[in-house]
Amino acid sequence: MPFDKILIANRGEIACRVIRTARAMGIRTVAVFSDADAGSKHVQMADEAVRVGEAASAASYLQGRRIIDAALKTGAKAIHPGFGFLSENAEFCEAVQAAGLVWIGPPTGAIRSMGDKIESKRLAAAAGVSTVPGYVGEIDSPEQAVEIATEIGFPVMIKASAGGGGKGMRIAESAEDVAEGFRAAQAEARGAFGDDRIFIEKFIVNPRHIEIQILADQRGNIVHLGERECSIQRRHQKVIEEAPSPLIDPETRAAMGAEAIALAQAVDYASAGTVEFIADQDRNFYFLEMNTRLQVEHPVTELIHDIDLVEWMIRVAAGEALPFRQSEIEHEGWAVEARVYAEDPLRGFLPSIGRLSVYEEPLGEGVRVDSGVREGDEISMHYDPMIAKVIAFGADRSEAIERLAGALDGYVIEGLDHNVAFVNQVLGAERFQSGALTTNYIAEEFPEGFTPAHVAGGADEGMLVALAGQVLRVNQALEAADADGAYTVLVERQAYSLRFEDSAEGLSLHVDGPEPGSAQLGADVRDWRAGERVYRCTLGGRALVLQARRRGLVWTVSHGGRSVSLTPMRAEVAALYDLMPEPKVVDTSRQLISPMPGLLKSVAVEVGQAVKAGETLAVVEAMKMENLLTAAVDGVVESIPATIGGTLRRDEVILTLEQG
Repeated sequence: MPFDKILIANRGEIACRVIRTARAMGIRTVAVFSDADAGSKHVQMADEAVRVGEAASAASYLQGRRIIDAALKTGAKAIHPGFGFLSENAEFCEAVQAAGLVWIGPPTGAIRSMGDKIESKRLAAAAGVSTVPGYVGEIDSPEQAVEIATEIGFPVMIKASAGGGGKGMRIAESAEDVAEGFRAAQAEARGAFGDDRIFIEKFIVNPRHIEIQILADQRGNIVHLGERECSIQRRHQKVIEEAPSPLIDPETRAAMGAEAIALAQAVDYASAGTVEFIADQDRNFYFLEMNTRLQVEHPVTELIHDIDLVEWMIRVAAGEALPFRQSEIEHEGWAVEARVYAEDPLRGFLPSIGRLSVYEEPLGEGVRVDSGVREGDEISMHYDPMIAKVIAFGADRSEAIERLAGALDGYVIEGLDHNVAFVNQVLGAERFQSGALTTNYIAEEFPEGFTPAHVAGGADEGMLVALAGQVLRVNQALEAADADGAYTVLVERQAYSLRFEDSAEGLSLHVDGPEPGSAQLGADVRDWRAGERVYRCTLGGRALVLQARRRGLVWTVSHGGRSVSLTPMRAEVAALYDLMPEPKVVDTSRQLISPMPGLLKSVAVEVGQAVKAGETLAVVEAMKMENLLTAAVDGVVESIPATIGGTLRRDEVILTLEQG
């Protein structure tokens, strides 16, 4: 056993992940927690737990001295930083070692060198690693930035040297874009990282984000574990990852791996790490950055190589040598991961805060869920909105995607908004399944954003009604049949007729309506128990997973990122709905409404002040995001019922306008 006790300097999903491996190795664990996390899953899982501060990260999980003191107090021998927070903080690493503790991660020098994007590119070039054409020196002014960008050739990417998470990045198509983007990126970097150094490089058109996982011991042995495709991103944040990549062939994999190892050798790397590349569609690749920590998406690599990266981080930190060489490493199968976030795709992916009133993680062959929450837990405004990672393994890409989609269909999350429907829409798209990916995929496929039309049944409505009919039948929720033997359900204001027929082949369902059809139904739902939300059945010979929820008389059935809400009723009652007036749409244009739960950080106007449409009125903050709220119409501020610094509910009125 490398250590008898370790402390995890993190929270949530990654803390739980490290604890599971440590427990399997016979290592006791110490968790740290903020006031907001006192009753959290990672605290309950650990053998011991120590409070390190208030809810805000700056007052708890970023308090390195308190974390070190917690390790010393509890007798922990080493600290695993997870990812995020202090995981790539060289000063924290040094302080851990100065306190006589072992750092479960790479050497301080590697962290410091790779944490500076300008320095990392210089080191990469010196090590023979392919780099994007650009200027990696410090740029002092917008005028110099324009001169450099013009020389490189448009388009260019403006980047903050200390950037990360998409902050401090701008794409520039012209000299005017460069001047504006330089100022904006510099200001953003100064505020986010306290470092406003900027560099510029060529922007690769239709790029793919490919990264190489490396693993190294303290004896100079370094291997790579192939690549991960991370091109499905939104605002530079990864949403879906997979291994291997559908783009990369064995020759390119070997070349990228060799360059990743060369860079690791140049900085005397030890532990797990990731070298990120940007690649074009012709498999030309260029160094992007190196992450000197465990990556969020590491499970897909683990599944295709049958290796526990956390275990080997711990063993390497204890001085153990890697028991394998590059020639012995092979991958098998395919793995795809989806990040499930507490956010509302229908509201521009704004964070969603609330309690997980119902929470059931999916099960199934080849399915893995890495989470840090349980039913009843609250998703706090103070931290990242990720609920869990759902990972599926299959013999090939198609099987892995199918298993992941099925797992998401069976993932029950109630109490807050989440992105499961959006992710399933991406997985089901023909373009995604063909492997034609770029980092622009989401922007290209959802140019107007994710809208209610994407969630509605649409072309799938007939199938969804058929599924709903099966659910209703199992639940004995259908009213008495009409004279012709059909059951009537109302979808919005449209009536469908459902007819069931028993035959030697089994049960058939015929759907009559705007989207008619028929299908052979399976009997998988015979094991259904009252109250269950997840159903497994076959429709037209295809195994499906769906969810059904009842509220009053209305049933909502969801599958594949789409849903249909319907009400069973007699045909004569359904016909009366044609006589009902259309519901009136309430005009809220003169109300500034909070689109999400959060803190009202500031209000830019006062009562009696005239405002113009598009003018910023207030800033709401949640989950490390600031959202600027603007006026929809011209007017005069009539009232401001909300309080600056107070907590807002979603759809709470911040201020009202009267006509000017």
